[in-house]
Amino acid sequence: MRTLLVANRGEIAVRVIRAARELGLRTVAVASEADADALHARLADESVVIGPASAARSYLDVGAVLAAAASTGADAIHPGYGFLSERADFAEQVAAAGLAFVGPSPRAIRLMGDKAAARATAAEAGVPTVPGSVGGVDTVDEALEAAERAGYPVVVKAAAGGGGRGIRVVTSPAELRQAVPVARAEAAAAFGSDEVYIERFVERARHVEVQVFGDGERFVHLGERDCSLQRRRQKVVEEAPAPGIPEGARSAMHDAAVRLAAAVAYSGAGTVEFLYDAERGDFAFLEMNTRIQVEHPITEMVVGRDLVREQLTVAAGEPLSFGQEDVQPRGCAIELRLNAEDPDQGFFPSPGTLEVMRMPGGPFVRIDSGCEPGSVVSPFYDSLIAKVVVWGETRDIALARARRALDEVEVHGVKTTAPFLRRVLDLPEVADATYSTTFLETWMATSAADDHGAGRRAG
Repeated sequence: MRTLLVANRGEIAVRVIRAARELGLRTVAVASEADADALHARLADESVVIGPASAARSYLDVGAVLAAAASTGADAIHPGYGFLSERADFAEQVAAAGLAFVGPSPRAIRLMGDKAAARATAAEAGVPTVPGSVGGVDTVDEALEAAERAGYPVVVKAAAGGGGRGIRVVTSPAELRQAVPVARAEAAAAFGSDEVYIERFVERARHVEVQVFGDGERFVHLGERDCSLQRRRQKVVEEAPAPGIPEGARSAMHDAAVRLAAAVAYSGAGTVEFLYDAERGDFAFLEMNTRIQVEHPITEMVVGRDLVREQLTVAAGEPLSFGQEDVQPRGCAIELRLNAEDPDQGFFPSPGTLEVMRMPGGPFVRIDSGCEPGSVVSPFYDSLIAKVVVWGETRDIALARARRALDEVEVHGVKTTAPFLRRVLDLPEVADATYSTTFLETWMATSAADDHGAGRRAG
């Protein structure tokens, strides 16, 4: 491997370029016309404009990406996350072009990308799964039978879904009869497949994910992360390790994740996601992401290993550079997603120019960003400005550092989620780690109702 093309944009493209350059690799960036002068395009040794602003005509254009690789002499492609990262057909086309794909095999991507097939594979590997249908359901009657076995409430999920989309929670057979055809139509429109499956809905669940790594022959975990603080099933704050999980359950999740990675002969970085039922004290498989995760920096902070560097060396044919005994997590790390959104207007996107962008610093504070002062936050892509990542010897220290870091954020030109994140960190439930995946939205709804009532009383 000599020249790496990064088939992505923003902070993850910057992150991959930095790791590649430390390995002595030449780097090639691809950019849409809107990103021609973006930070990732300027950091790379060479940049190729591959299409207009629309992602469908640039970053998702497989032909344009492969043409850029051919014209620049790239011999490997890193897909980052999102865009083409979990497209098995893309991985196959990269291999067919004689290039190394920095990620798992097309088979593993395809198998884990089909959520129903992934559930079946996990069950075969002895990984606990949420009660529900074994695979997809073809008819409403099959859905009703699966729901009856699982027990209401249940959730209807798109088998090809992801990112919190294609999900409907129902509490009765009557609701399920209505939800299945609607979910099928939504799934077909969003993912090109109308297959859906049924799972029991765990009302007070924690979202805990285990970072796994493999080279096709050896498989390890690098501990877990808690991603339960979510808004509309999108992660807002993540931390490692997951607080308040009994050691027995934690260890069992680690073992289960490694078993699943071995079952699909996994290569590279992947994440096995679980729902942890705090009331029952058990956990169940949710899905597997066959790529580097947005929140990978907090794992890096607690285990002291560069996961992107390891991705590149494994893709180049080298064996995994460490074993399970070498993974010794230390301290606590927290990631805060700073987005260009207006929390006071329903988190409506706030595109524009970053007239001022001052990020926090100090000991054990890391900023992963594809932006800088003068950058344009485009309406065409995700609104992430930066990931503010902190580490502390204890969770209390990490939380205090995260609060201090947010207080230092200064951005002019767009609205950001910094004030909202600061409020979240002050919540007693966050300090005590007594939240679940539904906590944040419940708190937001209650806060909005209180503010509305106060406004009426003042009026």
